[in-house]
Amino acid sequence: MRRERRNGVIMSESYAVNEKRELILQKVKEFIVAHGGIVKKNQLEELHIDYRRILDFVEKGDLIRIKSGYYTIRIGDYSEDELIVKLFPDAVLTMECALYAYGYIKRKPYGYQIAVDKNTSKSRFKLEFPQVTPFYAEPETLQSGVDRIDFGNAKMQIFDKDRLICECLKYEDKMERAVFQEGVLSYIKDEKKNIANLMKYARERRVVKKVQSMIGVWL
Repeated sequence: MRRERRNGVIMSESYAVNEKRELILQKVKEFIVAHGGIVKKNQLEELHIDYRRILDFVEKGDLIRIKSGYYTIRIGDYSEDELIVKLFPDAVLTMECALYAYGYIKRKPYGYQIAVDKNTSKSRFKLEFPQVTPFYAEPETLQSGVDRIDFGNAKMQIFDKDRLICECLKYEDKMERAVFQEGVLSYIKDEKKNIANLMKYARERRVVKKVQSMIGVWL
C-alpha cells in the first residue's frame, strides 16, 4: 500500500483518498445550501467536479436525487409545497390544487396540478414524490390572470379565481364530478368574484357557453 508523509505523519493512500472525497463533498454541500437547498445538474457543473463523483455521492447516500437532474442534501428538510416551488418556479397552480388553495374545496387533493408551457420538457414531471399532473398550455395563455400566493414559505404563481373557474370548465372531464361542483358553487358564492374578468377569460379560453349555462343562471 502506498503511503505519503504529511506534516511529519505517514498517511495511507486510502486515507488520503477518503479525505479528498470528504473535502469535495463538503464543497458540494456548501454550494447546494448557498443556492437554496436544491440545485440542478447544470448548476453543479460550475464546481468543475467529475459528474461520476456526484453519482457516487448519491449512491452512497450523501446526496439525494429528487428526480433526474435535481439534487439536495436532505429531502426531509422540505415540505411538498416547498418542493413544488423549487422544482417548478415557472408553473402556475391550477385545477383542484388551486381550488383548495382558495378554500373552494375542503378536501386537499392528491398531488399537484400545474399549468406549464407546452414546450417544456416532459421529463421534468417524472418524479415519484410529490405527485405532479401538468396541464400543457400555449406560452401566452400562462400570462393571463396570474396571481402569486404564499406557498411553502415562498411565493408561487396561481391563476386568479375567475381564470381558475374557466380552467375548471375547460377541463371539466378531467375532474371528479363532486369536486367540480363544489368548486363552482364556492365560486358562485364568493362575493369577491369578478364577472367582467370571468367573461374576459371565458372568451380567451373558449368556454363562454359553459359559463352562461353553468354559472350565468346563478348570477
